[in-house]
Amino acid sequence: MTITPPALSVFESLESEVRSYCRGWPAVFDRAQGARLTDEDGHSYLDFFAGAGSLNYGHNNPVLKRALIDYIERDGITHGLDMATTAKRAFLETFENVILRPRDLPYKLMFPGPTGTNAVESALKLARKVKGRESVVSFTNAFHGMSLGSLAVTGNAFKRAGAGIPLVHGTPMPFDNYFDGQVPDFLWFERLLEDQGSGLNQPAAVIVETVQGEGGINVARAEWLRALQDLCHRQDMLLIVDDIQMGCGRTGGFFSFEEAGIVPDIVTLSKSISGYGLPMSLCLFKGELDIWEPGEHNGTFRGNNPAFVTAAAALDAYWADGQMEKQTLARGEQIEQTMLAISAEEPEAHFRGRGLVWGLEFTDPKRASAVCARAFELGLLLETSGPQSEVVKLLPPLTITPEELDEGLRTLARSVRETA
Repeated sequence: MTITPPALSVFESLESEVRSYCRGWPAVFDRAQGARLTDEDGHSYLDFFAGAGSLNYGHNNPVLKRALIDYIERDGITHGLDMATTAKRAFLETFENVILRPRDLPYKLMFPGPTGTNAVESALKLARKVKGRESVVSFTNAFHGMSLGSLAVTGNAFKRAGAGIPLVHGTPMPFDNYFDGQVPDFLWFERLLEDQGSGLNQPAAVIVETVQGEGGINVARAEWLRALQDLCHRQDMLLIVDDIQMGCGRTGGFFSFEEAGIVPDIVTLSKSISGYGLPMSLCLFKGELDIWEPGEHNGTFRGNNPAFVTAAAALDAYWADGQMEKQTLARGEQIEQTMLAISAEEPEAHFRGRGLVWGLEFTDPKRASAVCARAFELGLLLETSGPQSEVVKLLPPLTITPEELDEGLRTLARSVRETA
C-alpha cells in the first residue's frame, strides 16, 4: 500500500514556516494507540518515532489513560505551580521508592518547567551557582535544547544560528570516538585544563548525553563515561548527564548512565517522564548541591499535576519489577539482527545503538531522507538525525510487540532496498 498525501490547506496557509515534522509526514493524524497512528483517511502508520522519545509507553497507554481519566473525573488539581498536592506527593513517593532507592541514588528533585530545555537551563544555572564559575563544557554533536543556555552547549550549527546572538560560556570538546580512536580519550581536554595559557576558563560543569540522539545516535562507551566522571572529580567540575531522550528506559536501564556505573552530580529528565506525552521535566541533583533560594528559579507550568499522575502510574506499571529493562534489551537484539542484515547488503550503511534507540548511517546523506520518505509511503514513521541528516533514527515505543517491531523492520529493509 502506498499512501497519497492529503492537501494540508490551513496548515500551510496559517501555520508558520518553522514547522518541520509535518513536512516529512504529510498526513493529518487523527487517532493513535500503542505503536500505531491513524490519519483522518483511515491509513494506519507504525510509529518508530514515539513523539521524539516522549511516548516510551506508546500512544494512549490504557493503564496511564485510566489513571488520568479517573484523576480528571474526580476534579483533581490540574495547575499547581509548586504547591503541595496529592498528585505530586504520590509521584515523589513513587519515584523515590521505585527509581531512586533501588539504585541508591542520592538525588533531590526539582520541577523546573514543562520541557527538556527548562531542565537543562536549571541544571546549568545551578552548576554555575554552586561553583561560582561561568564556563560549561559540552561535546561535539551535542543537542541540549533550543533556548539560549541550552543552545550554547549544543553543537549543531543550524540550530545555533537561530539564536541570532553570540552563544557564550560554552566550550565544545570531542565526544567519544570523535577522532576514530586515533587520539587518547580527553587528551585535548586535560591539556587545556592544565595549561595556564590555554584560554579555557575553569569550567563549572561538563554536560553530556550518553547517547547523542539528535547528533546521530553516537553511543559513548561505558569506559569513556567513567573516565569523564573521574576527570570531573579530579578537576572540581560537576558532571551533568542530559537523559531527556535516552532516560526513562530508552537504552535499557531507567537511566542511560546505569550501565557505566557512574553517578552524575546532576541529571535532566523530560520527554517520557510523564509517560503519556504530557509536558513535564525534572532536574535531579545531589542533596549538597541544593543551594537554591526559594523562587530563585521557577516557571508557571512546573506543576502539571496530570503529568504527575501518569508518571506515577508508569513507574508502578513498568518499573517496579525489573521486566521492562529485560524486554527493551531483547527488542534491541531484534533490531540489531536486522541492522546486521541491512549493512551486509549495503556497504555504505553503518549502524549503532543501544536498547531501543538505533541509527542507520549512510555515506550519502540524501539517502537517509529518501529511506524515511519511502518508509512513510509504506506506513512507517522514521526520522533522520545527525549534522547532515545522514542517519535514519529508530525510536519505537518500549511497549512495541515483537510482531510490530518485525513488521517495522521489514518495512525499513524494504525502504533501504527500494532507494538504492
